[in-house]
Amino acid sequence: MTEELELIETPPSPGPFFRFADETAWLDAARTAGFMTTVTDEDGNETEQLQAYTHSHAIDVVGIITEGGEWDEDGNETVAPTTLDGFHINYVGDLPDGWEAFEVIPKKPYRVFA
Repeated sequence: MTEELELIETPPSPGPFFRFADETAWLDAARTAGFMTTVTDEDGNETEQLQAYTHSHAIDVVGIITEGGEWDEDGNETVAPTTLDGFHINYVGDLPDGWEAFEVIPKKPYRVFA
């Protein structure tokens, strides 16, 4: 018996893309969505870690995005880059409740899932 494969007519577009007000707002949203876990090291110290890649989702933390800027031949900044508003995340999976409000559609994405 031969399995029939479903062919994709159009490849999926990159995204969705999300912009939160800042890193704190992003971490709050990640906690609320259940994407954070507490890890204890061998000394009993606890740290919080993002579960970025699971069987049900993938999260690419882009963070703060800058554009432009100039540097001289020694690597010294001569013109400061422009910082874009927000803290940026790329996400694939079922959309957590309330995340629709943070979705953005960039004209030229800074980074996409390959």
